[in-house]
Amino acid sequence: MTHLLALATVLAALSAPPEALNPRERYEFAEMLMGMQFKLVVYAPDGESANKAAQAAFRRIQELNDVCSDYQADSELSRLCQTAGQGKAVPISEDLRIVLEQSQRLAELSDGAFDPTVGPLTRLWRRSRRSKTLPAKDVLESARAAVGYRHLRLNLEHETAELLLPKMQLDLGGIAVGYAIDEALLVLKSHGITSALIDGSGDIGVSDAPPGTDGWRIGVAPLDAEAEPSRYLVLKNAAVTTSGDAFQFVEIDGVRYSHIVDPKTGLGLTRPTSVTVIARNCREADSYATAVCVLGPKRGLKFIANRKGTEALIVTRVADKTETWESPGFQSWQAK
Repeated sequence: MTHLLALATVLAALSAPPEALNPRERYEFAEMLMGMQFKLVVYAPDGESANKAAQAAFRRIQELNDVCSDYQADSELSRLCQTAGQGKAVPISEDLRIVLEQSQRLAELSDGAFDPTVGPLTRLWRRSRRSKTLPAKDVLESARAAVGYRHLRLNLEHETAELLLPKMQLDLGGIAVGYAIDEALLVLKSHGITSALIDGSGDIGVSDAPPGTDGWRIGVAPLDAEAEPSRYLVLKNAAVTTSGDAFQFVEIDGVRYSHIVDPKTGLGLTRPTSVTVIARNCREADSYATAVCVLGPKRGLKFIANRKGTEALIVTRVADKTETWESPGFQSWQAK
């Protein structure tokens, strides 16, 4: 009788779904990195393996902050910027090469709506937002003269970068967080975590769906900061980012300005906008959302239409009128 029971137990185990053989529990972690809170949700067989994987993912994010930060004076990016206009081709790490190469390619595709050399303008605009005064015309023109992605020279064969103009400053804020999330998901996978969500202040990347579900349920951030999401997405092995001025804006002389700077004007965008982009990975979702904010709805949707595996939802407000645009496939990702 004992042998029959044992055999029955083995047969039941062999016919059970993978989740039953290796049950996974939900674990959550959070840590302040890159000046924001990163939240990790993972499904793992036990707390020890979940914690080990999460800490490794956080370390990878910190590594990339040390590479891409424009706030840290000793970051690799900051050290490169210190050579601007000196005629130096500086060796760069693989991570910085990847981020700069993708930034440069997107700058070309978006006609400069996304520009990794916008640093002089974003630094100037940060000061304007704090003081609530527009920059002086001559100061603004001086900053604009130091901006232009064509003045960033990359040599991919030798893995070097050169900033051709004096006072050039790189700003990778529109892509570095997305890249960090993609890399952290790879770290989790290397630790056996195949079902995970990473949220870096609204930039969200996910791997396989949680056990027993079709995907991760994610609310679309609304145009108004206080409102609840009116739409929900179901995603797996994809990413979503919402960019806009719901939380970060300033009013100067009766005009509402976004924290997102238009590289052509050097000032924050003035139309209240929320852009949600779904893409194959988070670095694309992150950077495309910024580009679409600057391009505006019509040019932005045309840009998205030419990006494989990418969809977008754009909500704007003019006076008291709210307008919504979306790419043809956006609804296919919405929760039923």
